[in-house]
Formats: sequence, structure tokens, C-alpha cells
Amino acid sequence: IACRTDRLLTLPRARIGTSTHSKIMRILLVEDDAVLRDVMLRSLADAGHRVDVSTNVEDADHLWRVQPFDAVLLDLNLPATASATSGLASGLTALRQARARGDRTPVLVLTARGRTEERIAGLDAGADDYLGKPFDLAEVEARLRALVRRAKGTEDIVLLGQLKLDRKARRFSTASGPL
Repeated sequence: IACRTDRLLTLPRARIGTSTHSKIMRILLVEDDAVLRDVMLRSLADAGHRVDVSTNVEDADHLWRVQPFDAVLLDLNLPATASATSGLASGLTALRQARARGDRTPVLVLTARGRTEERIAGLDAGADDYLGKPFDLAEVEARLRALVRRAKGTEDIVLLGQLKLDRKARRFSTASGPL
């Protein structure tokens, strides 16, 4: 499904972008546009993924803090709730705060903000990828798979039986000590 900001939705001839070897992911979808949110939710759920949805910055930040996610799909233009006390002004602020607290969950920004300086700001704030609207949902799913695949390969500690590799320290060890 191609999603456009003018709310025109087109259905693809065949479902592409899903494969039988895809890992089921737990995804946080942060999108305030009801039509786009529903289409994305349906597409991701049809692909077998578990999706939690938030429509504002405060709820997204809360979910992000208390639940483990494989990836976050984040719209940057989000409304604050009427009772906002968190000081979160935008999706970009929530992203910066997540990175400041050490959260390494892969984040794919989906937004109508497509100017070069806006993309740079999103990436510098901690986004792992950035996709402007309109976009194709098959591409979103492919980018999610790539982000999660990369994130799984970046663990600092790798264990294989009794052998431990600390990539950050560049050392091998076993239970009896360093090698």
C-alpha cells in the first residue's frame, strides 16, 4: 500500500515485502494521522507483527520506557496531550531523550518533513533511518527488517558456549579468565 499525505491510498497488485523467513517483530507505531495509522497497523499486523500504537508524544514516551520493542516507527509531528507535563514537544524530543537514557531500539522516522536539514536533524537526534511521506509500506517493512537485523548484530558481548567475546574491549575470555 502506498501512503500519501493527501490521504490517497492505493492497493498493490500483489503483497510484496513479506517473506516466510521474516521474524515477528514487536513494533511501536507512533502516528497521529488516523487513516495512515490504521493502514500501517493493518499491514504490519497482516505480516504477523505485534504492534503497539500511540498517537501523541507522552504516551509514546511512556510505552517506549516500559516495553521492549524490536523497532519504533516514529512520526515527528505529534501533538502533545492536553495534560502534558513531561516537557516533550515533539517526536524528535522523545527520540533524543530515549537515546540519552541509553535506549538502542532501532528507530525509523516516517514524516512529511523531508527537507535535507530536517532529515539531518532526525538522524543526528538518533534515528537509524528516515523515510519521507509518501512511502510504500513494502519499503517500510523492508527497512524495519534491515534495522532489526543490524541491531541484533551490534551486541557488545557475544557468547558461544564457554567462550565470550567482548567486541567493545576487543577481548576473548572464558570462565577461567581472559585469553
